[in-house]
Order: sequence, then C-alpha cells, then structure tokens
Amino acid sequence: MILYLTTFIILPINMLLLVAVCNLICILVALPILLIKWRKCYSRKREERQQRGTVVGIFHPYCNAGGGGERVLWAAVQAIQNKYPDVHIAIYTGDLDADPEKILSRTEKAFNVKLRPNIEFVYLHRRKWVEASMYPYFTLLGQSLGSVWLGIEALNSLPPDIYIDTMGYAFTYPLFKYIGGCRVGSYTHYPTISTDMLRYIYRRIVAHNNRRIIARNPFLSGAKILYYKLFAHLYGLVGSCAETVMVNSSWTEDHINSIWKCPLKTHRVYPPCSVEHLIKLPFLSDEEKGGCIRIVAIAQFRPEKNHPLMLRAMFELRSILKEEIWERVKLICIGSCRDAEDEARVKDMQDLAKHLALDENVEFKLNISFSELVSELQRGTIGLHTMWNEHFGISVVECMAAGLIMVAHASGGPRADIIETQAGSVTGFLAEDEGEYAKVLAYIIHMHPDERNAIRVAARSSVNRFSCQLFEKEFLRAVEPFFRAKQE
Repeated sequence: MILYLTTFIILPINMLLLVAVCNLICILVALPILLIKWRKCYSRKREERQQRGTVVGIFHPYCNAGGGGERVLWAAVQAIQNKYPDVHIAIYTGDLDADPEKILSRTEKAFNVKLRPNIEFVYLHRRKWVEASMYPYFTLLGQSLGSVWLGIEALNSLPPDIYIDTMGYAFTYPLFKYIGGCRVGSYTHYPTISTDMLRYIYRRIVAHNNRRIIARNPFLSGAKILYYKLFAHLYGLVGSCAETVMVNSSWTEDHINSIWKCPLKTHRVYPPCSVEHLIKLPFLSDEEKGGCIRIVAIAQFRPEKNHPLMLRAMFELRSILKEEIWERVKLICIGSCRDAEDEARVKDMQDLAKHLALDENVEFKLNISFSELVSELQRGTIGLHTMWNEHFGISVVECMAAGLIMVAHASGGPRADIIETQAGSVTGFLAEDEGEYAKVLAYIIHMHPDERNAIRVAARSSVNRFSCQLFEKEFLRAVEPFFRAKQE
C-alpha cells in the first residue's frame, strides 16, 4: 500500500519535472530564434524605408513640453544638423495634438532655436503607458516596462540607424540595440533611481515619491527598499546597453556610474544654457526696477519642483521683513504646463497663495515667450529654485547669467556644479527648508547694492562653462563614433 502511494505521488512529480524541463528547453531554443527573426524583420524594414542615408531616431515622447529637457533635445538636433546636414532626423513623440509646424514654432519661441526642415516627427499613440498616473503602485517599474511598449511602437514605425534617448527611458536600450540593430546613445538628465532615493526610504522620510503610509510603516518601508534594490539592479543592466552615455552634471554622473558601472563610456555634457545673450544684458539699478524687489522662480509645474516650498518661504519672509519692504516684494513663478495635471497644479498653487495671504505678492506666468522671459530676468533681483536634488538646473544658470542673485536648494547640481558659497568667491546661496530660504532672501534684500553687484558680477563670470557652444562641442564629441562608423 505504501509502495503504491509512493509511486502514485512520485510519478506525477516526475511528469511535472519533465514538462518543466521540456518547457525550459523550448524557451531556451525558441527565444533566440524568435529574437533573430525579429531582428531580421527590422533589418529588412530598415532597407525598405523611404528615408535614405543615415537616420537618427531621437526618443523624446514629450518633445513639446517646453522644459529644460526639451532645450537639450533641440540643441542636440541643431548640433547634428550643423555637423551632419545630410542626416535624416526623426523625433519619436507622443504629442498627438501638436503638428510639426506648431512644435517647431514653439521651440523657436521658447528657446530661440531655429532648425532646418529635415526633421520627421513620428507620432506615438501609446504614450499613456509611460505616465505615472497609470501606475498607482510600483510606478517606477510600471513606467519602465511601459517605455518598452512605447519603444516597440517607435521601432515598428521607423527603425533608425542610430537611436538616442534624451528622456532617460533606459529600458528601451536593449530593445533598440539587440532587436532593432541600432547604435544606442543616451543623454540622462536624472537617474530613474538613485542612492539618494534609497536613503530617503531608509530614513522613512515623507516625499513626493515616498508616501506617508509607507514612510510611517517599517514593514512597508522594508518591502520598498527591497523593491528599489531589485529595480536598481535591472536599471543598471539595461542602462549599460548604451554605447555612449551622456549625463548633465557631476551629481548625475556619480549616480549613473554607481548603478550602470560604465565610467569609461560616460561623458559629462552640461546642458545648453542661453548665457551668451543673457550676459550682455545691462544690470539695472533698484531705481530702474521701480523700487520693486522681484523674486523670479523658473520651473515647470511638476511636483518635484516643489512650488509649495517657495510659497512657504515667502510666508516666512513676510514675518521677517518690515511691512513697507514686504509691500515691494513680489514672487514671479514662471513655467510651462505639459498637461491638465500641471494646470491643476498651478490652480492648487494659486489657492495656496491665497490661503497664506500671499496672492498680492505672487504672480504666475505660464508658457511665456523667450523675449518675455528675458525681460522678467532683467527686472528681477533674486532667483529662486526649490527642487531637492535638481539634476542640474538650467534656470539657475540663466538667472545667474542675467544678473539675479540665486538661492537654490543645497543638493544636486546647484550645489555640486553651479553655485559657489565660499567666502571671497560667492556666486549665490543655498538653503534647505522654508526657514533657511526666508533668512537668505531677507539677507539679500537688506544687502548694500555694492555687495549685491559684487555677487552678480562673480556669478555672471562663472557661467560661460555652460554655454550652448560648449554643449554642441561636447555632445558631438560623444556621438561622433556613431557617425564615423556609418561613414566608414
């Protein structure tokens, strides 16, 4: 009886093991065959496409957003056009509501960048799969896998010879390299995951990417740490598939090298900042500014930019300044809105300003032109930036070039690359919370004009290393091997 039961139990187990082994063998045999056939399919599509010569596909699903990432995109396109005029450039975008003329017109208006017409826009219909709103849980993983789905649509629409990602969708790199047969390059503004994010989870700090319910629960925090570590490992594997890696700051470079482990092919290429025009602006005296103390904040209306901190700092500043001085202070929040969520966020900020009784001292300016932006910078006295771990900070540089005294968060690119706070060579100030910001703002407001001018001059002298010309030179140096290989 026992022998019968043992046989009855062991036989199904053996059958299951046999089935599992057969399935594994089939997968190991079938998967490479499938990948080879898939790659041959894209190779054939590449030969049959209408475009002749080298095709560069640039993956930027939000190319019409009007932020710092888009400035880098269009400066990169312009650099390629200047050096390789015969190359065909395709932009993979999900901006279905904007035709090519509208996109190029906004680019010229917002960034003062004029482009040649040899640009093709490949419109993608699956962009919703990379939006955070699609994934209330496991957002990083969901967006990353969604980017692969979006990448497949891009590859099906037009297989390029050279693929450059300018938004940080690293999970698309193996797809374009091993299946699409493309040369792969990347420009990373911000690592999808960083050791700083892990540190926030370890310390159980509430942030826009660490909800209160998780931060307050040790079990949930432990589970999230494990999830982040596993995701970081995957992120490192896919990121290392890029043949040339460009990063926008030393802060980003440290994190990318730590996770992707590819320092020999990583290039630090500072973003293009419009310093050439701004450093020529004459400094205006307090009298020429009408006696108004304008604090200019330039940032897209995204949660990580932390506009509420600006408003709380202004609330604290009011308690420090005398009433007659406070009446002359005005915060000008300048930024672009990508979608309805950003517009709702602006409305929330306007409501918060009213709640804090700041509505008379705060003004919001959305999607303004480059010329209007320059006018605001020239009339400003102080620049304000509140994002924690800002990867670089183009607006920080441009405020300094225009002659504003910059106050930025004591983290990320502003602290590592841009602002010097050492006595004798001060180019701006750093702060962390609303109290510190308010004290620094009050200190600058009470400064003697000669002291302010000394900082403005030092700051303006320090920004040439972030010019558009230097970006073009360094960008082309990083991608030149791709084009050399095609020419050979």
